[in-house]
Amino acid sequence: MLAAPVSAQKRAIEYTEFDLPNGLHVILHQDLATPIVAVSVMYHVGSKNEGPTRRGFAHFFEHLLFEGSENIDRGEYSKLVENAGGVLNANTSGDRTYYYEVLPSNQLELGLWLESERMLHAKVDQVGVDTQREVVKEERRQRYENQPYGTLTMEVLKRAFKEHPYQWPTIGYMEDLNAASEADYQAFYKKFYVPNNATLVVAGDFDPARAKELVTRYFGDIPKGAEVVRPSIVEPPLGGEVRDTIFDRIQLPAVVMGYRIPANGTPDFYAVEMLNRILTGGNSARMNTSLKDKQQLAVYVGAFNFPFEDPGLAIMFAVANGGVDPKELERAMETEIQKLAKEPIDANELAKLKIQLETDAINDNSRIAGVAGNLATAYMLLGNTELINTELDRYLALTPEDLQRAAATYFVPENRVVLHYLPIPPHNP
Repeated sequence: MLAAPVSAQKRAIEYTEFDLPNGLHVILHQDLATPIVAVSVMYHVGSKNEGPTRRGFAHFFEHLLFEGSENIDRGEYSKLVENAGGVLNANTSGDRTYYYEVLPSNQLELGLWLESERMLHAKVDQVGVDTQREVVKEERRQRYENQPYGTLTMEVLKRAFKEHPYQWPTIGYMEDLNAASEADYQAFYKKFYVPNNATLVVAGDFDPARAKELVTRYFGDIPKGAEVVRPSIVEPPLGGEVRDTIFDRIQLPAVVMGYRIPANGTPDFYAVEMLNRILTGGNSARMNTSLKDKQQLAVYVGAFNFPFEDPGLAIMFAVANGGVDPKELERAMETEIQKLAKEPIDANELAKLKIQLETDAINDNSRIAGVAGNLATAYMLLGNTELINTELDRYLALTPEDLQRAAATYFVPENRVVLHYLPIPPHNP
């Protein structure tokens, strides 16, 4: 018997929001349970806002804007947070760049000052560029070039998109970063790191009136920037299956499939997200039980979506067991994918997945940092802050028929890229 839904445990997340005259959108969420506060800023700039000769700029700025400011010495930004007993981090996607600090609640003003310095006075100069370029080079080597199957996503993206900037990875390409001048970096900063292209979230233990006063003090005088124009490129249909072979420094072959899918926030996006969970979301998921446990064709299977603002990509992959032909592995993957379109999912299997989703949502919003990020995402990328409380309902409303239709629409050969990753053949002199 399935466990009872966990909806009863889910409390609505309360918040207030307002705009400053310069266009900065501010969201406040008070939670007095723990004496900490999260200060975060999401900028509506990601790799899709880059030009084809400046790939990697958004991710590069994720690093560069920790260099310091006119009022913060180089290298001191992180120390100020750590010395106050806090933590900080940042991350970049195809659509946005996100910075945050989690601090003791009596350090709210420090967090707001640091983020206002980042927005107004960041050090964007050749010294910082040269320093962070080496950091990004090393990150690229570790995460992509020297990691088994590390190039998987970038190889799929560049074949799945021919027109849209989603075709290049967020990490970018070093030749573009090397070719850019100091003026190029400064222009990118002035264009995108402006209050009217940002959402500020304060979440945790604070007094709302005091927080509003501090936000106005530190951000109210920052000049509004020019309106940011979003890319309007519409990627045409793939127009037929794309197949290729990648030779890499790996021991075991792998099969990778990338399917074009709808944009994040659309009804079919949620259906595709659920389909990925059916295939690989846990030990009892279909590809795990079939390919790994029963047939022993794979040592690892996985599936994930790129939740892009514009239509994106679902990727599923399997690493072959020793001696298994990738063609056999692909056929087994295809069998499981086709079942989704041919047979409606069992009601009990779907109910179990929905309980998993509810649990994940509760866990994600059990941390102040998680709430801050989800509030910013709901407002900026989904267009409605209240979706932090209601987006889960879109998953819970899905029916077996919805999932079957989505599988039959998107998980079809003419809508996919298929890559076989193979070990580099031994060199024969």
